[in-house]
Amino acid sequence: MSAADKVKPAASPASEDPSAIAGNISYHAQYSPHFSPLAFGPEQAFYATAESVRDHLLQRWNDTYLHFHKTDPKQTYYLSMEYLQGRALTNAVGNLGITGAYADAVKKFGYELEAVAGQERDAALGNGGLGRLASCFLDSMATLNLPSWGYGLRYRYGLFKQRIAKEGQEEIAEDWLDKFSPWEIVRHDVVYPIRFFGHVEISPDGRRKWAGGEVLNALAYDVPIPGYKTKNAISLRLWDAKATAADFNLFQFNDGQYESAAQLHSRAQQICAVLYPGDATEEGKLLRLKQQYFLCSASLQDIIFRFKERKPDRASGKWSEFPSKVAVQMNDTHPTLAIPELMRLLMDEEGLGWDEAWDVTNKTVAYTNHTVLPEALEKWSQAVMRKLLPRHMEIIEEIDKRFREMVISTRKDMEGKIESMRVLDNNPEKPVVRMANLCVVAAHTVNGVAELHSNILKEELFADYLSIWPKKFQNKTNGITPRRWLRFCNPELSEIVTKWLKTDQWTSNLDLLTGLRKFADDEKLHAEWAAAKLASKKRLAKHVLDVTGITIDPNSLFDIQIKRIHEYKRQLMNILGAVYRYKKLKEMSAEERQKVTPRTVMVGGKAFATYTNAKRIVKLVNDVGAVVNNDADVNKYLKVVFIPNYNVSVAEVLIPGSELSQHISTAGMEASGTSNMKFSLNGCVIIGTLDGANVEIREEVGQDNFFLFGAKADQIAGLRKERENGLFKPDPRFEEAKQFIRSGAFGTYDYTPLLDSLEGNTGFGRGDYFLVGYDFPSYIEAQARVDEAYKDKKKWIKMSILNTAGSGKFSSDRTIDQYAKEIWGISACPVP
Repeated sequence: MSAADKVKPAASPASEDPSAIAGNISYHAQYSPHFSPLAFGPEQAFYATAESVRDHLLQRWNDTYLHFHKTDPKQTYYLSMEYLQGRALTNAVGNLGITGAYADAVKKFGYELEAVAGQERDAALGNGGLGRLASCFLDSMATLNLPSWGYGLRYRYGLFKQRIAKEGQEEIAEDWLDKFSPWEIVRHDVVYPIRFFGHVEISPDGRRKWAGGEVLNALAYDVPIPGYKTKNAISLRLWDAKATAADFNLFQFNDGQYESAAQLHSRAQQICAVLYPGDATEEGKLLRLKQQYFLCSASLQDIIFRFKERKPDRASGKWSEFPSKVAVQMNDTHPTLAIPELMRLLMDEEGLGWDEAWDVTNKTVAYTNHTVLPEALEKWSQAVMRKLLPRHMEIIEEIDKRFREMVISTRKDMEGKIESMRVLDNNPEKPVVRMANLCVVAAHTVNGVAELHSNILKEELFADYLSIWPKKFQNKTNGITPRRWLRFCNPELSEIVTKWLKTDQWTSNLDLLTGLRKFADDEKLHAEWAAAKLASKKRLAKHVLDVTGITIDPNSLFDIQIKRIHEYKRQLMNILGAVYRYKKLKEMSAEERQKVTPRTVMVGGKAFATYTNAKRIVKLVNDVGAVVNNDADVNKYLKVVFIPNYNVSVAEVLIPGSELSQHISTAGMEASGTSNMKFSLNGCVIIGTLDGANVEIREEVGQDNFFLFGAKADQIAGLRKERENGLFKPDPRFEEAKQFIRSGAFGTYDYTPLLDSLEGNTGFGRGDYFLVGYDFPSYIEAQARVDEAYKDKKKWIKMSILNTAGSGKFSSDRTIDQYAKEIWGISACPVP
């Protein structure tokens, strides 16, 4: 008789008693079966436990939306192409305050809660900081009881699962939905038609209507997002694309034309198959644009339906009320099509004239800019847009025309600037729609995500618009949820924080962390802090051994850089630094080496499948690691490890175990960064440039508790110009590191194209655009300061404590509270 058989199944969906919870888990194993009846291994235990937790969430969820329906508050709808949720079980029981009860309940089946939670696969709905930020924001919206929804797409295969082979990074499809997700509820009654292609018909009275083409259905899947210690639970609504039985051609199928018979079904599957499909081909571009439109159209149809449903009289022309009940936030440029789609729905479906529809759209829609990188400020071919979305192209042309007329009539002094400000770039060689310009022209508010970034938007990227609309631009420095990123992922440290602050209120009021400052020199706190950090480092060392087979020493300095692999984030500088360190170690005597600070350098992140140089960087990190880690002379003093398949769950192990973290992007290029906030919150010291949120982190934690190096944002353009003019004199240490790689010390792979990108004075793929060479000497010197500081354990632990103590500003609760008050105009709506 198994442990599962001893627990009598009994449905008790809302109980917080461990015995009743165990009965409810057993009930789900028996009556919501997904496996054969005799199986109850760890995986089965996870699904049954998750469904039991979902019972708690469903009750809160239903209560929350019933309350919103009755009270009819203004609601925010957050549109994002990415959500990087991470595992939901630990987060859900933590936010609901029932972790202990569930731990006791699963013990009755012979399991530890941590082992059961470890069976969950990360939802593959995002890639990097953009998606994780969106998930932190949802957590904060629920915790602050704000009436809100998240909208995204239900990607079946995610971006990709990363495997490291001899040749470097390999991409394979994510398998998170190979079985099923226990958290999502399919809403078979929430279905909207989404049209592609076709043509615009003009009726005798001049009204325009989009017709023909192909029509697919958007089907809603809802994922509950519980607030922390509140009765509210909000929704992440994910859209999946479906075709109907009527779209299946039975005659063709029976005639043996199997693929033709199911053509529309196949096209529907493509839309939500993969996050950011490759867009080198015309088909790839069309698919990406389809995805973006699919998200925007389904979400806006849903928003309008809900607006009309709450008070039926709104259907008969109360559209001026719409912006007082609806706020739409576009997370970057991917959901820009929400602008022409809302115009289309209001004009073509609801009968509004242009001026009224524009007024409603402008007052409803706001835009968050996340980047100054040209490749991420999307530009879509006008031909592709006209082919896929003919009615929207008409609307965009009209927006462009009216914007030009407005500038000419009100700002004669700006006529010379119009061409760069327009929504349409009509360059005959490559006519495009500039999505960021469309967002700025149409949105009532535009915000950056860190003080430095928002200033760059106002002073450089959008400076001309600022002179027309000085009140349109704001800053909203990003934040992270302290629940997932300290309370749940770092239990040892969070218990110490609670003990010394004599309260756990910091979990929802992170400013209370400043109370740790007065204990920063306390020896008892130092001892407890060091023990907690060591426990996290040992857990991290075990993870590294499990996934890479490499043994690392928890007594060495753990130095971590985890983020998307990109040349501007400069993982290349990190590995060049490690190469230089290795070369110097090789040149030392055995006695000299004993004085060195031992260090384990860890790098993790995915390189986009078609980004060749980023993939070369991944290969180089692995090749350097293979040599260094097997060199008996130096591997006590240096290890280099690439952490494969970086995701939220991996970050939850790496960040608590980190002691130094590298945030070393070229100044002015990282909009904010949020992993820097997670590291600081967990008592990790940052080595970094004055870029993104690093600027504000350094202000908050204190200059002495941050290792600063590198050029400042306002120097970058001048330094690139100097480089172009042949005035750059490389530091000998920089040349030495490159030459060591060229010598074949790390294998036979040809790194010439990667190293060439750091050479020359200008030109595509050359000229060191990201100024690795310029910043390298000050980077090496900052790393030497790190080595010295780490030798003084008392000093280092104090720096660690002061990093945690200074992290209060970086709570996503603070960020979302500012969005709610200053952009969305919404208020808390707690379930009574």
